[in-house]
Amino acid sequence: MADKVKQILAKPIQLADQVVKAADEATSMKQDCAELKSKTEKLAALLRQAARASSDLYERPTRRIIDDTEQVLEKALSLVIKYRANGIIKRVFTIIPAAAFRKMSSQLENSIGDVSWLLRVSASAEDRDDEYLGLPPIAANEPILCLIWEQVAILYTAGSLEHKSDAAASLVSLARDNDRYGKLIIEEGGVGPLLKLVKEGKPEGQENAARAIGLLGRDPESVEHMIHSGVCLVFAKILKEGPMKVQAVVAWAVSELAGNYPKCQDLFAQHNIIRLLVGHLAFETVQEHSKYAIVSKATSIHAVVVASNKTNNANANGSNNKVIDDEDKQYQSRIPHPMGNKTPSQMHNVVTNTMAMKVGTKPVQKQGNVINQGTDVKSNGQDNNVKQNHQSQHQHGLSNYGANTKGRELEDPATKAYMKAMAARALWHLAKGNSPICRSITESRALLCFAVLLEKGPEDVQYNSAMALMEITAVAEKDAELRRSAFKPNAPACKAVVDQLFRIIEKADSDLLIPCIKAVGNLARTFKATETRMIAPLVKLLDEREAEVSREASIALTKFACSDNYLHSDHSKAIISAGGAKHLVQLVYFGEQIVQLSALVLLCYIALHVPDSEDLAQAEVLTVLEWTSKQSHMTQDETVDPLLQDAKSRLELYQSRGSRGFH
Repeated sequence: MADKVKQILAKPIQLADQVVKAADEATSMKQDCAELKSKTEKLAALLRQAARASSDLYERPTRRIIDDTEQVLEKALSLVIKYRANGIIKRVFTIIPAAAFRKMSSQLENSIGDVSWLLRVSASAEDRDDEYLGLPPIAANEPILCLIWEQVAILYTAGSLEHKSDAAASLVSLARDNDRYGKLIIEEGGVGPLLKLVKEGKPEGQENAARAIGLLGRDPESVEHMIHSGVCLVFAKILKEGPMKVQAVVAWAVSELAGNYPKCQDLFAQHNIIRLLVGHLAFETVQEHSKYAIVSKATSIHAVVVASNKTNNANANGSNNKVIDDEDKQYQSRIPHPMGNKTPSQMHNVVTNTMAMKVGTKPVQKQGNVINQGTDVKSNGQDNNVKQNHQSQHQHGLSNYGANTKGRELEDPATKAYMKAMAARALWHLAKGNSPICRSITESRALLCFAVLLEKGPEDVQYNSAMALMEITAVAEKDAELRRSAFKPNAPACKAVVDQLFRIIEKADSDLLIPCIKAVGNLARTFKATETRMIAPLVKLLDEREAEVSREASIALTKFACSDNYLHSDHSKAIISAGGAKHLVQLVYFGEQIVQLSALVLLCYIALHVPDSEDLAQAEVLTVLEWTSKQSHMTQDETVDPLLQDAKSRLELYQSRGSRGFH
């Protein structure tokens, strides 16, 4: 950058020398020319000082100020050169008012002020002793630009990390206040030094810089600029090794960038950010036992060989010890609940069984003082070796799976909760519409973590977990392979998730309701014909006072009853049995407009698949459909009208039109 700045400064220095020389040669208006000469000499001295300090100059204001200064010097040269001794005729016919000299003098003063400010702002905060820099003349019409230059310059200079942290905090305030200010920060080169501060600063400065990055990524163009600046690599490093408070802010920034520019999702995934985020989500959520550790591919062969040798040796010695059920239960009772509940719960059993299945180990047993994982130990003299091996496997597995969790137990509960909330938020935005990332998430411990956090987590953790599940299930709805692999009905993690979704929908009194309704609707194809427990709570929500809830419930039920669902007939009967026909008729007749159409679609599918239902006849559904077909605002949808006609035709075969109706 120093070479670029020197090149920028070369021409104005030459012009200044030419102005001084031309002023010396003036034969008239000598006093005015002498005044211009004096100011030009002062300006030239500042320009030469800037050239000597070119390595410290902040390039963006340097270009603006020097370009403006160059134009002023060109005008000054053009003015002074007219008074050199070039003959009588030129002097006679060259009439320049005194106002031109006054204007040029003022412009030179402004340039002196601009270059002086540039030298001050490019010095470190210690060198200028925190003096107030003031406003340079060039920024008089846009003072906020000067403030941005000042803060970014502090980030560029080799000053203290405390001053850089304060500068990053100022940029956070500016970016939060106004989208245009954020654009200016990016245009004026603020991203590079902010990323450097994230990577090398103290925790407070890292937090401020990461928050600024998140606020700056408000549109695809801005996010793309940050991607090219290396944000993925820096964020991955922090999520792996940084302080937890900084990691939480970085996770939030990842969610902002991915949410505003989905094309960057895969780039984050390529830098292992999905794995790192899941590691943070799993920390102290599922029991961190060695059998839960997911061994990396690079070490899996070695681990298998070691385990195999130990098993063979143990079997060769004939040490097949039996452990009674009571002893096993006693050991299990001493494993704390993932979220701190000392009483073992159904969710804890799901956690234990699922994690054991993921790594293919036998249930944990206890013999003496040795934790026995499918390898019987005969001699008590081997206890210490087994314990050491157990600890090394535990640490090795965790470090391979995700972030370095050493010392994280000492963090305060609020920081841990915020970390989980932001990790879930980042996974939510990274998963949206992205099958490979959803597959990566579901193949990890994440589904199990979401289930536990939905049950026991703080409100923001619960909400972000619910939103993440909503996005993952939305992708699974369209991706049959993902749906079959991640949401097998008998899979413990899937069961745990569905149990929590059912609990929230049945309770129906939280902000989690709508994302959970959507998630269940997305999973409609995974439910068996006998799995009807979701139907009744959803039908009950059709009678909800809030229109949005009723609408989402009808959309979710439609996914159960639509023709694309193989079990549509069974699910339609279940909806009727739960009293759905009566509620749907009320919604079609009297519901708000946003609810009417979704309720009509569901009613049509039910009529199409169970036309001989006595409940539909008693609810006079045929009359409702007849009335609806005459309402233009409900039949103008090209997909609804054919469905409505088919449903009417099917009902007419089995039922007669009721005597009552709306005409």
